[in-house]
Amino acid sequence: MGKDLSKRVLTFLILISLLAVAMNLLSTVEAQNKKKPRRDVPLVKGLSWSFYQKACPKVESIIRKELKKVFKRDIGLAAAILRIHFHDCFVQGCEASVLLDGSASGPGEQSSIPNLTLRQAAFVVINNLRALVHKQCGQVVSCSDILALAARDSVVLSGGPDYAVPLGRRDSLAFASQNTTLNNLPPPFANASQLIADFANRNLNITDLVALSGGHTIGIAHCPSFTDRLYPNQDPTMNKSFANNLKRTCPTANSSNTQVNDIRSPDVFDNKYYVDLMNRQGLFTSDQDLFTDKRTRGIVESFAIDQKLFFDHFVVGMIKMGQMSVLTGSQGEIRANCSARNTESFMSVLEEGILEEALSMM
Repeated sequence: MGKDLSKRVLTFLILISLLAVAMNLLSTVEAQNKKKPRRDVPLVKGLSWSFYQKACPKVESIIRKELKKVFKRDIGLAAAILRIHFHDCFVQGCEASVLLDGSASGPGEQSSIPNLTLRQAAFVVINNLRALVHKQCGQVVSCSDILALAARDSVVLSGGPDYAVPLGRRDSLAFASQNTTLNNLPPPFANASQLIADFANRNLNITDLVALSGGHTIGIAHCPSFTDRLYPNQDPTMNKSFANNLKRTCPTANSSNTQVNDIRSPDVFDNKYYVDLMNRQGLFTSDQDLFTDKRTRGIVESFAIDQKLFFDHFVVGMIKMGQMSVLTGSQGEIRANCSARNTESFMSVLEEGILEEALSMM
């Protein structure tokens, strides 16, 4: 009897020890996976790594939890949301002007030619996220911050890198004109020289350009955006077999059909986009010319070989891009509806409290 009891006690102690080891290992893994701010990327004044720490501490978990459900139904929306974020930042800055509907003053940015193929379902998702966040925390989180977080989660939930997003953006009071929108979005037929100059004007370097272009590892493109490389003559930099397949998808230059951006892993955020470029299977001129041009070719080759290197530079590029011409402090507003500005420009007592609290933590 005594021996049996001793064995049971010993077994119990061993199990407790194993459980403690397992819990410690889990804590270590969680600590390693926790998103750490990129201290090597300077922050714009007014943004913070912990802006909603007290005002809406669960904002990120609310957004990610909902997007997991959304992408389970339609993974294509991940690329759509990422594209909206890019199109927002490159026009007036990352201030959610692309989310605004048109008004009596004129059509919104969504009516401009480059934005006609932005998925309307993705705009609905952003506004639904806003409703969930505001229900939990009140009207304290901006649509521009929600879009930035949703873009990050679109990358993560597609297999890409996780990273901390600086927050504190405010929403714009107006949208850009159609011409301004058109002139600020790099077209798919742009060459490397044009892209390098365009990105440099936004304080984004050549590595940022190549890394951010890697966002094309997910998503689709409409035939008219690349058929200039097929008709009337095939672009000599395009792989012939690839071109023949594209012609079957797009039998005419103005076909309404679509083609995946990355033929190797169209719904997975990885480095296969760069492998495509090395095999002359880039879809747009703006893609393939990154490999053709000797100034960017080495970066393409490095990313094709080393996915971790690509992920690291993509994160840096996203954080830099996500801070372009942001509104902070008392600028702009926090919209009650992402598709429309508030009926009156205001800052509630609650907003003032959140702003003061956030600034005190920076």
